[in-house]
Amino acid sequence: MTDKAMRTIAFVFARGGSKGVPRKNVRQLDGKPLIAHSIEVGLATPGVETVIVSTDDAEIAAVARAHGAEVPFLRPAELAQDSSPEWLAWRHAVSWFQKERGAFDCFVSLPATSPFRAVEDVTACIEKIRQDPATDAVITVTEASRSPYFNMVRLDGEQRAEIVIQSGTGIVRRQDVPPVYDITTVAYAVRPHFIQSAERLFDGRVSAVQVPVERAADIDTEYDFRLAEAIAAMRREARKETR
Repeated sequence: MTDKAMRTIAFVFARGGSKGVPRKNVRQLDGKPLIAHSIEVGLATPGVETVIVSTDDAEIAAVARAHGAEVPFLRPAELAQDSSPEWLAWRHAVSWFQKERGAFDCFVSLPATSPFRAVEDVTACIEKIRQDPATDAVITVTEASRSPYFNMVRLDGEQRAEIVIQSGTGIVRRQDVPPVYDITTVAYAVRPHFIQSAERLFDGRVSAVQVPVERAADIDTEYDFRLAEAIAAMRREARKETR
C-alpha cells in the first residue's frame, strides 16, 4: 500500500449531549460553529474523498451540512451516551460506509474539540499510515508539560504524595527525565479493518505524529472554550499584522 493512493474518508464524531460545554459543537468560535473548523480542515486535506459527520443531533447535522460535510445517517442513541465508547461509534461509521459505499483504506477522525489543527497535521498522519503497512493507527501527540517521573504525584489514603513513576536514578531536574507526550485530539488515522477487529486503539501497533502545542488545544470545559476564544483572537491579530 506504499505505492498507490489510499481511499481516505474523514469523520467527525459529535454528540448532542455534551455536558462540559453544553451545545459546544455548534457554539460559535472565531466566527463559525466549533464543528465547522474540523469539517473545513478535512475538506481541505489532499486525498480525503469526503467528510462525514456522525451525530445523534438534528441541529448538529444541519450545521454540518451547511459547512460542506455529509450526514448520511444519524448515530444510534445507544452510541451517543456519556458512557458510550467512541470506538463503537467509529466501528458503526466504518460498517455503514463499507456497506453503502464500499471498501476504503484509511479512516481519519477529526474531533470537533480540536479547532486549531492544520491540514499538514492530518496529512502527516495519513502519510504515516500509507508508508508503513504494519501500522494499525496513527495518533497525534504534543510534548507533555509535566512528567510522571518528576512533577506528577499520586496520593495514598492519607493524602501522602509520591512520584507516579520512581526512576531509581535520582532525577532532580526536569530536563533529565525521559520525554513523555500528551495524546491530542488533533487527528487519528486508522485502518478500517483494525477498527472492526480490535477492541481498543492500543490493541494494535500505534505510531505518532508530533504537533506543536499551539495547534493541540482540546475543548472539554468552559475554561477550555474561553482559552480557545483567546487563542483565536491572538491568531486574528497576528494575521492582521502580516497583511
